[in-house]
Amino acid sequence: MDRLKSKKALLKIQNTEITEYHIYQKLSRIIKDKNNAMVLQSIANEEKKHSEFWKNKTNIEPKPDWFKVKRYIFLSRVFGLSFALKLMEKREGTGSKQYKDLSSVFKETAQLSEEEDAHEKALLGMLNEERLQYVGSIVLGLNDALVELTGALAGFTLGFTDNKMITLAGLVTGISAAFSMAASNYLAQKADNDPNALKSALYTGEAYIMTVFLMILPYLLFRNSFLSLFITLAIVILVILAFNYYISVAKDLDFKHRFLEMCILSLSVAAFSFLISFLLKKLLGIEV
Repeated sequence: MDRLKSKKALLKIQNTEITEYHIYQKLSRIIKDKNNAMVLQSIANEEKKHSEFWKNKTNIEPKPDWFKVKRYIFLSRVFGLSFALKLMEKREGTGSKQYKDLSSVFKETAQLSEEEDAHEKALLGMLNEERLQYVGSIVLGLNDALVELTGALAGFTLGFTDNKMITLAGLVTGISAAFSMAASNYLAQKADNDPNALKSALYTGEAYIMTVFLMILPYLLFRNSFLSLFITLAIVILVILAFNYYISVAKDLDFKHRFLEMCILSLSVAAFSFLISFLLKKLLGIEV
């Protein structure tokens, strides 16, 4: 790498370091968990130290990207601390690759790269966020609602055709199932002597009910039941997409496999339920 290119790369790293310093610093001040605040402050100190190191090499004052700072603060407030930080690490990287590219010019970069990468991974691994502890409960509520209600709404759409009837049937089915699933989850966790059984059940019920209302919404907004079903299926795919992206980032899981698995399962149940409703209408000679 020639000197000019290395200086540009160095300035980019320097600005990234100071930007991430401000992100970690601001996050450490707004979160309530003292352990997480200490973790973030430690990362911030590391980023600032590296930025100061490169400032001595370039003699240029680094400029933080304030838009990026505000973006990650916003993401942490909406989607949680772990999601925002891990997304930042995936998108922005830790500077390791750029450091390695600069190692032919600045010998110190190889060691700095290893130190920063190891340090940040260790610190991010210490992050402890409640919502991630209950991912299993959220998955249970979300997945059951998607599969069960997708099938039910597909069947109701062909069976009733009237959106008011479908909405009523869907809400009764969905809300009843949400309470049933939450209660079942509570009893299962209690049987395993989980001291947080109630909280786990609440996460399951909350995820279920939120999914129910999202899926019912098209039937409240449109008159055509088949259009409503089509939009509901689109919402199902978007919910699966958003949730699995969140989980894949926050817990370092495979996105593609989980997304395809949930999509195929939910849409297959919808198609099967639609077929059953069609056959029953023909068999019983019912026209609604």
